[in-house]
Amino acid sequence: MNKQEIISQLIEQKRDAFIAVSDKIWETPEIYFEEHQSAKYLCQALEAEGFQVEKGIAGLETGFVACFGDGGPVVAILGEYDALTGLSQKKGMVTNDPIVSGGHGHGCGHNLLGAGALAAAVAIKDYMQQTGLQGTVKYFGCPAEEAGSGKAYLARAGLFEDVDFALSWHPATTPGIMNISSLANYSVRFQFHGKSAHAAAAPHLGRSALDAVELMNVGVNYMREHMISEARIHYAITNTGGISPNVVQPYAEVVYLIRAPKKQQVKELYDRVYDIARGATLMTGTTMETAFEGTASNLVPNTVLAKLMHQNLVAVGVPAYDEDDQQFAKKIQESLSAEDLRAALAGVDKETAKQLKDKAIADIIGPLPQYEFTLSGSTDVGDVSWVVPTMQCMTTCWALGTPFHTWQVVSQGAMPIAHKGMLQAGKVMASTAIEAMENPELIEQAKAEWQERLEGEAYTSLIPDDIHPPKKA
Repeated sequence: MNKQEIISQLIEQKRDAFIAVSDKIWETPEIYFEEHQSAKYLCQALEAEGFQVEKGIAGLETGFVACFGDGGPVVAILGEYDALTGLSQKKGMVTNDPIVSGGHGHGCGHNLLGAGALAAAVAIKDYMQQTGLQGTVKYFGCPAEEAGSGKAYLARAGLFEDVDFALSWHPATTPGIMNISSLANYSVRFQFHGKSAHAAAAPHLGRSALDAVELMNVGVNYMREHMISEARIHYAITNTGGISPNVVQPYAEVVYLIRAPKKQQVKELYDRVYDIARGATLMTGTTMETAFEGTASNLVPNTVLAKLMHQNLVAVGVPAYDEDDQQFAKKIQESLSAEDLRAALAGVDKETAKQLKDKAIADIIGPLPQYEFTLSGSTDVGDVSWVVPTMQCMTTCWALGTPFHTWQVVSQGAMPIAHKGMLQAGKVMASTAIEAMENPELIEQAKAEWQERLEGEAYTSLIPDDIHPPKKA
């Protein structure tokens, strides 16, 4: 047997255990910083496999690191397990049918992400025990990816400084390698304080915090013309102060999310937004304070690791899908729009897109893209990639065209298609890690490329020094 076949066999021997962990996390969806049960399931599985587990790392109550081995090379496997609000959904349904109205659900497949990473870490450990391969595998339990910047706290605490390279993955509708950059971001809550008064009898005595929010929004909208075209600024008014129009609102708040290709660009834009907010207070006679919400650095690509991971993705191959899988995927597709399908196919090369056009499940692995692009979204994996060479793969876990953060993702998240994609990802990550550990020159090549891309810039966290992860029951 070749290496990929050995790894596949190791994972298949324990497939039921990995699937059980994924399904338990799916059944217990917990949002950012509240993933107590989800972290517990993963820690228990890792401890049962002989890993040494340290909990509460970097001040994160639901963060942990599990280690096996000694010395180098050191590989980090990144796992996530946070859910999303408002996406409760019964499994295996082809219509929107919440378990709990307004409840949480795994709309980004992080139950699969965490358990797939578990499969990879355990397979690496088993291979090390069988072959005597030297090194260390570390599973990082990374909470609060959707909001809260869990990995940014880990990176700020220096927890990746002894790692040689890091691997992760993400559930998707097509298989591939994420050798891309992403937008750095910074999110802040602006809280305005004014003075209440009767809006008709004594308006001159009032100072409207809501007016300040609106003037800030107007100012930022005028600013949009005068910033780099790749940047994005989003906002949400989260508190208008009340529902009575005859009261001058004494309190209001708005959350801003700023994105740009580079961290420094984000910081510069934030400084301008902050000045606009200060201007709004001067115009309205109000005061303002800010509260940090979250941040993420841009991803640093790494072609050395991307090529290695793509080779292993091809070598592992795609799972076998039976007729039940195909029929279920087709029914899910009936709930999607033509635009959803076009968006999914836009993420692969033209030839692969032609072959997938009429398929319900993406069972074709396209070539590694010869160009790099910047993802319009953001991920805290970016912070890890600034500290150590990092790469991610994707595998098919949902019907082709399924958009992220939807009930359709949740419905499919505990079904056989998802389980097959999860185990495939575990095999790819484990095979990639072992090949790199057995060939240290690949790690050195990845590090050399990483250093070149950083252009001498050291990692600095955008999290303010006085900010620490929240404590949630």
